Amino acid sequence: MPRQILVSLVLSVLPWLGCTSPPDPFPPTTAPLVELWTNDLPAFGVFVPSAQPQRDADGDRLPPVYTREGAERLARDPLLDYLFLNLEGDYDATAVDALVAGLATVSPPERPALLVRIPSIERDGEQAARERVRDALGRGADGIVLPHVRNAEEARIAVRFFEEAEADVWSPANPDGRIIAMLMIEDPNALETAQAIADTPGYSMLSCGIGSLTAALGGDRDAGEAGADVVRHHAARVGLPSMMTANPANMLDRLNQGYRALLLQMGDETVDAIRLGRRMAGR
Repeated sequence: MPRQILVSLVLSVLPWLGCTSPPDPFPPTTAPLVELWTNDLPAFGVFVPSAQPQRDADGDRLPPVYTREGAERLARDPLLDYLFLNLEGDYDATAVDALVAGLATVSPPERPALLVRIPSIERDGEQAARERVRDALGRGADGIVLPHVRNAEEARIAVRFFEEAEADVWSPANPDGRIIAMLMIEDPNALETAQAIADTPGYSMLSCGIGSLTAALGGDRDAGEAGADVVRHHAARVGLPSMMTANPANMLDRLNQGYRALLLQMGDETVDAIRLGRRMAGR
């Protein structure tokens, strides 16, 4: 049998044998998020809660514990568009693995996307941050959050982490991207360079860590809110969404201010707050 005919026959039967091309390592879990933001609609998510209480019987703080079972429960919640795994204080690869495994029990795009916040460049250095970006993405995270970005140079460094990891980052220049790269401004001095940070190309979201900023401003909440609005303004100026914490009392204000990623703590009122926000947004 001629070689060309043999090759054609082999290729024609491969799909029937199940020998198709390998699955996409980054399934389009973030597609619903991107669609919401493209249509100027808000997404709602929660901090991933620990599987154990925050404090022991003596009042001492306990380290968070994240489990596959907890992630699976969150994965099946139809109200959640994304999960925010906060590993800023202590990067834990096993926590990423647990969340990815639990979320994998629900097929994308029905499940929420997983955003992982890692320690800042300032705290542990550029190389540690670079390795954590690559590690979390390699384990299946849908996005990475870089906290305490202090200036445009650090923003460019952060963007390079994703480039070096060959991540397909969603941004205005890459509207078909599937990885979320989020930068956070949380320090008073960084507010002065917010415009230059925002103008850095190649990332997906620009947000303010209002708790950290307010604390750095001596506990002045009004000043913290004003600083957060500066960050949100620059995000909107360059066509990017901005994330902000929310609760039932301020949900309407957050939506009217223009925040398009609302982040809540899990609690008794969380479901009602998200349902309220979705109604307000016409979702």
